[in-house]
Amino acid sequence: MPVDPVAQAKEARRLRLNGVLVVNKPPQLSSMGVVSRVRGRARGVRTGHAGTLDPLATGVLVLGLGRATKQLDGLMGLPKRYQTTIDLSITNDCFDLEHEARHVDVPTPPSQSDIESALAKYTGDVQQAPPVFSAIKIDGKKSYELARRDEAPELPERTVHVHELRLINFTWPLIELDIHCAKGFYVRSLARDLGKMLGTGGVCRRIHRSAIGQFTDANAFEFDAIPDPIEQMHLMQWNTDES
Repeated sequence: MPVDPVAQAKEARRLRLNGVLVVNKPPQLSSMGVVSRVRGRARGVRTGHAGTLDPLATGVLVLGLGRATKQLDGLMGLPKRYQTTIDLSITNDCFDLEHEARHVDVPTPPSQSDIESALAKYTGDVQQAPPVFSAIKIDGKKSYELARRDEAPELPERTVHVHELRLINFTWPLIELDIHCAKGFYVRSLARDLGKMLGTGGVCRRIHRSAIGQFTDANAFEFDAIPDPIEQMHLMQWNTDES
């Protein structure tokens, strides 16, 4: 049977594409939507991502291509950095703007000192329950699917590690935070928990992931600028010594 040189060239290319591609995920797009675009521009090379971003969130999404997909579990374990703007005057069930928010009456807004004290309690090893609108599986079904039918139970708390929570700006009702955390941390749960501690609401108006380990905004391709086709020169390698 004759060899198809075009098919042979495509297969050779698939085999030599191995590495990490960093993409700045835009809002209103799922993480799997980014994977689909990258896989298409890599001409079908096996592709996966190292940690989901909420559809409304933006920022660093690390994708493994080829043999680098075997490193995804390790990449997921790298520390992360987020910036968020939390509105303390509103609340809802998902703690971001995916759902309509309700106003919360706060007769005496917290001071900056109150907020800094609350943030100090949320540093180190802390107990945090994931939001019910999350991709965590419950009896084989994603929690957010159950939550949309009002069937999701409250998820149990688990230990997460927060390296640093830094207050960037506070002008009532908005607080801007820089967050350095380990795997498993939910920014939307932070908004919920701060609201409980401060006696206010707590909804993320913005979530941006600026880094996963050594991979940062500076390394990221904008979604509309992902190369077509993706070549080996566009990929990075993960140096485990820098994790």
